[in-house]
Amino acid sequence: MGKSSVINALVGAKLARTSSTPGRTRAINFFELRFAGKPRPELIFADLPGYGYAKISREISAQWPDFIDPYLKERPTLALCLALVDSNIPPQDSDRQLIEFLTASGRRFLIVATKSDRQSGNQLHNALRVLTEQHPGARVVPFSAKTGAGKEELWQEIRKAAEVRAVSRS
Repeated sequence: MGKSSVINALVGAKLARTSSTPGRTRAINFFELRFAGKPRPELIFADLPGYGYAKISREISAQWPDFIDPYLKERPTLALCLALVDSNIPPQDSDRQLIEFLTASGRRFLIVATKSDRQSGNQLHNALRVLTEQHPGARVVPFSAKTGAGKEELWQEIRKAAEVRAVSRS
């Protein structure tokens, strides 16, 4: 379960298409979240291709930085980036590179430790400790799209970032 599963778990509907094969997202997909009766979206989620465990050709993944890097660096309305890291496996170089990129870009981000339901309490604690040691100062939220664990905490972070963004625009 990856990025699309997190989006679907957050909104409580099958908004983003999921696949059993990692790396199916090949473009930036936007999802508008609207409250009933509101003409404009309250939030817009952007689902970007993942750099990590994608079963695609190097030729295709080599093109991603051409549109992902400028999006992350230059998008003025981007309030928060979620760096999804599989908590079941040791942090990958691609995870580290993304987090370093976001830090260097000055982007507000949050590390979301996905699949947190697949580990015992001790294993999850150790995985979270490793992430916080490798990325001091970064906020890490354990999350499970399957059980909903961490959903409310993640929503709180998203709302807070949206409010900060709204205040800075006015």
